[in-house]
Amino acid sequence: MKKILMLSASPRKGGNSDLLCDAFAQGAREAGHEVEKVYVQDQKIGGCMACYGCRGTGVCVQKDDMATILDKLAAADVIVLATPVYFYAMDGQLKTLIDRTLPRYTEIRNKDFYFIATAAAGAKAMERTMDGLEGFTDCLPGAKVKAKIYGSGVYQKGEVKDTPAYKTAYEAGRKA
Repeated sequence: MKKILMLSASPRKGGNSDLLCDAFAQGAREAGHEVEKVYVQDQKIGGCMACYGCRGTGVCVQKDDMATILDKLAAADVIVLATPVYFYAMDGQLKTLIDRTLPRYTEIRNKDFYFIATAAAGAKAMERTMDGLEGFTDCLPGAKVKAKIYGSGVYQKGEVKDTPAYKTAYEAGRKA
């Protein structure tokens, strides 16, 4: 059994990227894994202040929800990063969370990662988003990107259920 942490960065619960998280989670649970989904939007996470108060301590000077998320990231075996695509990039909520891993990013080691992105545009328009997510994992010791799931061509809430990405997310969860 693996511990899977899903960071759903959609600002709307039940949005397309969040629904792909649910499909992934269903597959993972059926395969016997433990799954936890964190709605990034519901967390209080301030932006990194680049003060380096965490240097040498591994503790951010800001007292918000990020400390708990860092514990979850360090403890997980598998991490799913899910975001809608805004202006060819991940949404601000996920980027802020990634920036705030600075105090303990070296502890997020030897993890398997799955990326989920959704956009009204086609998959090609989502490459910059995937590159940004991969830039994060390139900084993590031993990180392995196992799959990139493109929920392309979806705009209205729920449309992703009628796309091949929905089944792809479910199957990825089963194989996690």
